[in-house]
Amino acid sequence: MTRWDLGFPAETSIEQWERRHAEGDVPGRWPYGLDALSAFADVRPISLPVPGSLTKARARVGIGPRPVRDALGLTWDENTAWRMSTAAPHATQASGVIWLTDTAARGGELGSLPRTLSRCAVLWVLSEAQIAPLRAIVPGPQIGYVRFAIDHDFFTPRPLPETLRVVSVGGDRDRDADTLYRAFEIIHAAMPQVELVAQTSSSLAPPAGVTVIRHLPHAELRDLYASATVVMIATRANLHVSGMTVSLEAMATGRPVTITRTPGMDDYVAHDRTGLLSAVGDPDALAAHTLELLRDPQRAEEMGAAGRRRVEARFTPMLMAKQIGTLLSDL
Repeated sequence: MTRWDLGFPAETSIEQWERRHAEGDVPGRWPYGLDALSAFADVRPISLPVPGSLTKARARVGIGPRPVRDALGLTWDENTAWRMSTAAPHATQASGVIWLTDTAARGGELGSLPRTLSRCAVLWVLSEAQIAPLRAIVPGPQIGYVRFAIDHDFFTPRPLPETLRVVSVGGDRDRDADTLYRAFEIIHAAMPQVELVAQTSSSLAPPAGVTVIRHLPHAELRDLYASATVVMIATRANLHVSGMTVSLEAMATGRPVTITRTPGMDDYVAHDRTGLLSAVGDPDALAAHTLELLRDPQRAEEMGAAGRRRVEARFTPMLMAKQIGTLLSDL
């Protein structure tokens, strides 16, 4: 099909996002750089509101909207796929899957998502570790692996600052604030002159020496990366590579990354080349890796430059779009 209807949650206004992108406030003309898909088809963004009770009831008994047959329905994640299948169904759908495999691994409630995804012709994941678990949950569709990407024209290389600073960014459900803060404590004890900044939603009390920021717009986040010597991230065990977005944005800025090694992380952060990986729940190793780079700014700078090269070679929106386009080429 040459037309792809790309569904976004209604609360993500594409018109507003495009305007903010033109003003330099957000990365990508569309979220996740999905505007790059326009190189492969006639892609039209559509807004998907949360289905109301009547819409859901009609869909359950098979009297919902007639499926669109002259376009492929496309969504970034499983929750948006459910919205599309309920409120704006397409005869042929494809979707990314982000959180479902971890929810299943932890014994969480999957609801109607497996049934929704089983109707898709193609699914993709952002970590190869998700493929086998997803196939066990949703055995029917073709499942492919797609490397995530970030806007490398928005996050650009910046000189390493003279002031030593460790920055941590992110507050998703799989961030490990306890390990992060314990690593910060070790760093502060060893090098009290180092500035420590955490952009996090955690309610834990930060240790001495740590400045907490709750939220930053994208443009200010870009400056925060640039202020760092090292970007440090701690996550709990997960399959969907929590922390990969921050890692890639930091690497694009020319910063080395110290991060928890979870399945799939090696494909994003190359150990000892663009960053240093440590075991889940090991604050001593995470702190030791970060201290190594703080004490050797030249190595930090070299690893940051290598990270930028790696982003340009493997993690640009056009490369991601090409992978998705290849998966969808036969639909």
